[in-house]
Amino acid sequence: MIKNYYLSILLCLLTGVACSPQTQWKSVRITGGGFVDGIVFHPRAKDVRYCRTDMGGAYRWDNDLREWVAMLDWITYDDNNLVGVESIAVDPNDPLTVYLSCGTYTRSPNGAILISRDGGRSFARIDMPFPMGGNENGRGNGERMMVDPVHGHIIYIGTRTDGLWRSLDRGESWSRVTSFPDVTEPVDPSVPFYARNRGSGIVFVLFDSRTGIPGKGCSTLYAGVSLMNSESLFVSRDGGETWEALPGQPTAYRPTQGELSADGFLYVAYGSNPGPQRMDNGAVWKYDTASGRWSNISPVRPDPEKGEGFGYASVSVDRQHPQHLIVSTFGRPLAGSWAEDDIFRTTDGGQNWRPVFAGNVVMDYSEAPYTRFTPLHWMFDIEIDPFDSNHAMFTTGYGGWETFDLEAADTVHWQIMSRGVEETVPLELYSPPEGAQLLTAIGDYGGFTHFDLDRPVADGSHAPYFGNTNGIDGAWREPHIVVRVGTVSAHHPEGKPLSYSLDGGLSWLLPDSLPHAMARNGHIAVSADGATWIWAPERALPVYYTNDRGRTWHESQGIAPSTRVVADRVNPSRFYALDRAGGILYQSHDGGRHFEADTILSPLDTRATNRGDRRGGQDRVYALPTREGELWIAAYDGLYRLQPGHSLATLDKVRRIVAFGFGKGKPGSDYPALYLAGIVNGVYGFFRSDDAAKSWTRINDDAHQYGLILHISGDPKKYGRVYIGTHGRGALYADIP
Repeated sequence: MIKNYYLSILLCLLTGVACSPQTQWKSVRITGGGFVDGIVFHPRAKDVRYCRTDMGGAYRWDNDLREWVAMLDWITYDDNNLVGVESIAVDPNDPLTVYLSCGTYTRSPNGAILISRDGGRSFARIDMPFPMGGNENGRGNGERMMVDPVHGHIIYIGTRTDGLWRSLDRGESWSRVTSFPDVTEPVDPSVPFYARNRGSGIVFVLFDSRTGIPGKGCSTLYAGVSLMNSESLFVSRDGGETWEALPGQPTAYRPTQGELSADGFLYVAYGSNPGPQRMDNGAVWKYDTASGRWSNISPVRPDPEKGEGFGYASVSVDRQHPQHLIVSTFGRPLAGSWAEDDIFRTTDGGQNWRPVFAGNVVMDYSEAPYTRFTPLHWMFDIEIDPFDSNHAMFTTGYGGWETFDLEAADTVHWQIMSRGVEETVPLELYSPPEGAQLLTAIGDYGGFTHFDLDRPVADGSHAPYFGNTNGIDGAWREPHIVVRVGTVSAHHPEGKPLSYSLDGGLSWLLPDSLPHAMARNGHIAVSADGATWIWAPERALPVYYTNDRGRTWHESQGIAPSTRVVADRVNPSRFYALDRAGGILYQSHDGGRHFEADTILSPLDTRATNRGDRRGGQDRVYALPTREGELWIAAYDGLYRLQPGHSLATLDKVRRIVAFGFGKGKPGSDYPALYLAGIVNGVYGFFRSDDAAKSWTRINDDAHQYGLILHISGDPKKYGRVYIGTHGRGALYADIP
């Protein structure tokens, strides 16, 4: 259950940690940025709908704000596996009840069902004895969890690894349906890419409401299993007590999604892979529940002789007009189009189809300008609003789109539907001393220069375009110089994995050369005057430096490969690096040409490296922005300070750090504010210190924890402004109230 804010205040008082007035956290607006893999409309309550993401939580639609509102910001760092949402179920008879099945990876032993009775504003947690895979192959399939439309106490959930489960008490307790067939898929790890091609368990459960008995529920249920070359659709005609395979069903491919129409037809989308890995075959089939007859109603079919391989991802039936439905392809690019797939629409139950994106469409990118350069893809859920046949939505790898004129005879207009959804992964944050408020280095979509934190960047992402931007840094004394490193975008292969800006991130240039043909990603350090850049690429390559903006490169001596380097913010000749596992601090006094090793850091705890979660903990030294040679070291076991002429000092209040950074000092102080995410005096949270770590103030509450935290940084231009970067919930900021 979400903890009350005042309990957080009490906890702070009991532990001696100061608490600031309740801080309003806001998203740094990018909009979308990740895979929204499911949308659920309430069938009987207008404007009640939810969406789920693969690694960034779930959202409820706020019709007054006209945007999505995050529901899982209360999830803690230690429980961050729950931010991957595998399925959402609503109670058709209670618009305030919603269930979420949560678990990002099946390697974590257990998932959880989260239950809300107030429309997604607070939740109770029910731990489950099986894992879930909200960010694994098949995450766009579903919905796996469904509430009986006649008797809301009955809920079913299909799992990836443990069969079918049922609750008879509104989700408070669960038991396995032992009569459901064993649908375990044979494991053959010797097959290349087996993990990418195996099935994803039971991917949907459907109730036939026409068979409902008041007080008892529906007698007929269907379940689809991600099996290939095997029976994969099962039916129960006695309220889930016994199950059998549907006779005559297709067996050549895996079900990805299914829907029942009000006039008694079961529509199933199929693909050879659960997705979003590649499909090479697929179809759409229609089953007449009255006659038992199957029909292949695929709008288009793969032609292997032409080398054409694709499948189908999703199907949606109009609740008002059961012969009206839409389906989406997967892996079928449209010639001469920005779309990697299409949606087909029929008004006669599949006898005739009309393509949507192959026709006349108008796309409004204004809510997320970066999407203009990103093809439509991963349409694993498409939905027709149950109250408006003209209103349809579909998901993509960067959010989703919607139209309000689906039935238009000529042009269909689409707009970004994901306002409020922020599912990016900031791999680095950089707030310069002048100019932009923040520069974000983003996974999958490059990065952005934010002058207005509350509006999407009008020019879109940084160009030349990166896939990932892993590192970004700037010259502290020359803030117009910024350098970034990452991965060249697959859609823009003409670029290089390093680019630099001479106008504070407004425009970007490419260097003349790279230090190595395989150099990419890693981290970059820029000297205080911008004259020297030091790049530590991934793949155990050497550390390189350039003094001429990439025209020539040289290997740094005396430092281990791929060791992250940071620049002194005052002296342009000084750089530092930390090898935490070896307890070695490297220092360079000649602009990165040579590094000297100092082993005084041997007491540091290396558990963050060895604990299995390489995304957590710290791996770097931090150079104080205002004083030469003063360093702060954030380790998993605590915080350390190293001042010139002093020995290493341990700050005893801090016992765990997952992120650390500096910000503008308090008015009247000449020392920067310190920020950290971690445990101070036994309390986990986000903290600020205005007195060089002598005391700390907690600046978040238990309702705002955001799962896995990757970064925290203050703003050097504004006291009290702080940024955090999360693993799936984007970048957020807050100011002192």
